[in-house]
Amino acid sequence: MVLPKDVKWNLIRDYQRHEQDTGSPEVQIAILTERINRLTEHMKKHKKDVHSRRGLIGLVNKRRKLLEYLKEKDYAKYLEVVQRLNLKVK
Repeated sequence: MVLPKDVKWNLIRDYQRHEQDTGSPEVQIAILTERINRLTEHMKKHKKDVHSRRGLIGLVNKRRKLLEYLKEKDYAKYLEVVQRLNLKVK
């Protein structure tokens, strides 16, 4: 499921490090989280949609890897992102 442009750009503006930043880990995590939330709602209605479930699992794994990377590189930024997105972490 693709995010509408306005939603994606609002997320980028909220999480970017500087004016030209569109690909930092914080931005990527925020976009993935929004996609995961929307796909989770889809899965609640369409329980037998195996293809979307596989895509959802891939998105969750990609976000997990980005969170691990951010945790290693900048722990304070990691905590800020997790708190802002209301993510549960171990």
